[in-house]
Amino acid sequence: MSAKFGPAGNAEDFPYKSSVDAPRWMKELGLDCYEYQCGKGVHVGEETARKVGQNAAEHGISLSLHAPYFINMANPDPDSLAKTTGYITGACLVASQMGAGRVVIHSGALMKRTRRQALDIALTSLKHVIAACDDMGFGDIALCPETMGKINQLGDLDEVLELCCLDERLIPCVDFGHLYARSLGADDGQEAMARILDRMEQVLGVRRASRFHSHFSHIEFTPNGGEKCHRTFEESGGFGPNWTPLAKEVARRGWSPTFICESAGTQARDALTMKQVYGQFLEEKK
Repeated sequence: MSAKFGPAGNAEDFPYKSSVDAPRWMKELGLDCYEYQCGKGVHVGEETARKVGQNAAEHGISLSLHAPYFINMANPDPDSLAKTTGYITGACLVASQMGAGRVVIHSGALMKRTRRQALDIALTSLKHVIAACDDMGFGDIALCPETMGKINQLGDLDEVLELCCLDERLIPCVDFGHLYARSLGADDGQEAMARILDRMEQVLGVRRASRFHSHFSHIEFTPNGGEKCHRTFEESGGFGPNWTPLAKEVARRGWSPTFICESAGTQARDALTMKQVYGQFLEEKK
């Protein structure tokens, strides 16, 4: 097994009219996976979802789906929890229709609470979400809590790993650009990448850690808030993190994660660059 690479949504140079054809383009580019974007809401009809899934199966492309951005598991209000549960189960329904095995979810905002208070609320909320997914027949879909880029958001690495300890179906979505931004550039380079992967293995065990989900892009951050915006690989300005150390470390360990590139508009081209760099390190191992 080796790592998989693909974009989040459709890049600026996407040559077709509909996301139904996205798997076809992934195959043409030499990529392996595609993350369907429902960040602004789940607005996908069943017919479209099934067509995306059929094309993905035909072209050998693995699918994941990003649930709505406005999920907030750290809000204890019953109405908020009901909305969050609905957003996630709605995303799982479309994922099921597509044959997507993973749904990426956000954890939420601190809302003037301590990080511990917010995390405890999110743990309770996530238990409720998991039960709802089971009741609706979505127990085979992996939910992927994502590490977040803004400092006032719930979702540093340890918080996401603690959420993932609730259930074996939970797989961390480790966004290395977000970790870089919220650490104000500290989480970069070989030592940092090894530390992050070691921590995942320590908490989850190598079987689950080795197939983690991931977002990757260069990110611009501010000194006070963390993430400002996503950048591209070609842009100058010293934006990080650097992909090469992570590619080398994943290849060295023989892990098989899924890397979704979230570059701003060039995500397909940059995903291909990521795959090529990683492939060079795999060749060196032989």
